[in-house]
Amino acid sequence: MSPRNERSRLTAEDWENGALTMIAEEGVNALAVEALARRLNVTKGSFYWHFPTREALLKAALVRWEARDERELHERVSQIAEPRARLRELFHWVAREVQPHRVYAALLQALDQPAVAQVMGRVSQRRMEFLHQAYRDAGMARGQASHRARLAYAAYVGFLQLNVIPDLPRLSHEQFDAYVEHVIATLVP
Repeated sequence: MSPRNERSRLTAEDWENGALTMIAEEGVNALAVEALARRLNVTKGSFYWHFPTREALLKAALVRWEARDERELHERVSQIAEPRARLRELFHWVAREVQPHRVYAALLQALDQPAVAQVMGRVSQRRMEFLHQAYRDAGMARGQASHRARLAYAAYVGFLQLNVIPDLPRLSHEQFDAYVEHVIATLVP
């Protein structure tokens, strides 16, 4: 395939989505231009039509992931008027979303990289604020809502961390569904 055909076939978005898939499967440190080009079945020269460096690709992929996270939260959960229903739907939604969890878990392992740390800081702050407001809307006092938001977010992050520990037994689908219902019963006032 000629470079012109590769350039017209793959967009920057294709490279960014490919990078996110690679990050989810292998971690941030595995993201390399040549390896990603092989996965996408193009030459690495095609990459340079869209990005000057691997770091530029990483930053663009993280921006895409962050924007998608925010958009999906708004579309799927934020517009639910009743706060307890909003929280329940939030917990059900995050329990069903697999790829974003894998990306998030991989990013947790790469907080020593400045680009990752910046995005994770913004995403975590926004998620904590969303939870805090949902708990406030459900009638909790400011301090109590803040504590409950932190507990809910810690449960999410902790669960993702548990999933990357090798040899830890995985939950069956039934066990996972029961766990999600337990989390909802525990964390939704």
